[in-house]
Amino acid sequence: MSLADIPPFSAIILAAGKGTRMKSQLPKVLHGVAGFPMLWHVLQKARALEAQETVVVIGPQMETVADVARDTLPGCRIAVQKDQLGTGHAVRCAEDAITQAQCAHVVLYGDTPLIRPQTIARLLKRLERADLAILGMRCYDPKEYGRLIVDEHDRLQRIVEYKDASWEERDINLCNSGVMAVAKGRIFELLKQVKNDNAKGEYYLTDLVAIANAEGLHCVVEEADEQELLGVNSREELAVAEAEMQIRLRRWAMAHGATLIDPASVFFAADTQIGQDVTIEPQVFFGPGVVVEDEVEIRAFSHIAGAKVGRGSVVGPFARLRPGAVLMEDVHVGNFVEIKKATLHPHTKANHLSYLGDAVVGSGANIGAGTITCNYDGFSKFETVIGKGAFIGSNTALVAPVKVGDGAIVGAGSTIAEDVAPYALATTRAPFYEKADGAKKFREKRKKADA
Repeated sequence: MSLADIPPFSAIILAAGKGTRMKSQLPKVLHGVAGFPMLWHVLQKARALEAQETVVVIGPQMETVADVARDTLPGCRIAVQKDQLGTGHAVRCAEDAITQAQCAHVVLYGDTPLIRPQTIARLLKRLERADLAILGMRCYDPKEYGRLIVDEHDRLQRIVEYKDASWEERDINLCNSGVMAVAKGRIFELLKQVKNDNAKGEYYLTDLVAIANAEGLHCVVEEADEQELLGVNSREELAVAEAEMQIRLRRWAMAHGATLIDPASVFFAADTQIGQDVTIEPQVFFGPGVVVEDEVEIRAFSHIAGAKVGRGSVVGPFARLRPGAVLMEDVHVGNFVEIKKATLHPHTKANHLSYLGDAVVGSGANIGAGTITCNYDGFSKFETVIGKGAFIGSNTALVAPVKVGDGAIVGAGSTIAEDVAPYALATTRAPFYEKADGAKKFREKRKKADA
């Protein structure tokens, strides 16, 4: 289905819930799935479907939620639901922020990160022949979901809350997800008729179905998978959402040409980009902002975030690439090597036990085991530049700011605090000292002292 097949629409995303069951100071919709807040995922769906405008409804003192929304989708609008008076009230709070009142409207939830843009598109498509469409799900265990009552003509007659349902109605497994699309110009007209004459004194969005039917409007159900419409209200449900999202991301990576030796042990961020003919060994974790080009090998137990890995490179095992790490073509970063805000040019090798931070390493350079760039003096960060073809001996400390010229050699065990000229040999080792029979005499002395 193309974007041309769906009507122009505005998205209203409800994100005012406190999430008390999460037992957290963090607003519920900011808890992460695949490296990003749940709200981020929902906003991405609005972006993908090219919503005319998006309004996020937040609660009082939820500026962090507003900040995430604006950072994720610049231009989105924020509405504040000062009093928690139900979903219908929350949508009404968005009215003043809506400028496209005559387009269709879809109501989404900031705690449903698994919903797919294709599903929202199908829901909107139903508005060609209906005035109101609800996303429903067939539940194996319907629990206390509201039930969708549909007649023999597939028209949605009403939504019955579990507590109000008869035993016969509770046997129905077609349940309400809460996601709703309403034809252009109608949603706020219908909301004005919603009453709060119920036990909680709240305005329920689900009442729109009965109101719409009373006005002779056409209401329908579009079905979607239960897992996709999971609303996250607890840490346990957050873990379920994470597991489902990882399954999707692994399948996507493999479908696009990556080999995952043990898929279940690899964790992606939602924005991880993986090229073709990439091999990923077990127990690899990707944080946000990673790009992996073609023919890369990522070995077991590596952790990569905010980094770019160039074509043909080898990473790990037990490597860590932190934000700002850029490995160009055919770079080798081996076991227990950490790279942070450093660019390694083609054919560079750092194979063992090293830290390269705030650095530029020229092509073909070889970094010996135990080499570190001393980039921080307790106050500021400084850069180390290593020239192309340079050789840095094992257990070298490069005290930034410092430059090692092209083709230079630094002897093992050196501490380099001054620039090294191109093709020079530099070392700071202490002179060799040996005392004949010194070990023997030392032991004899210690034995006497112990006696």
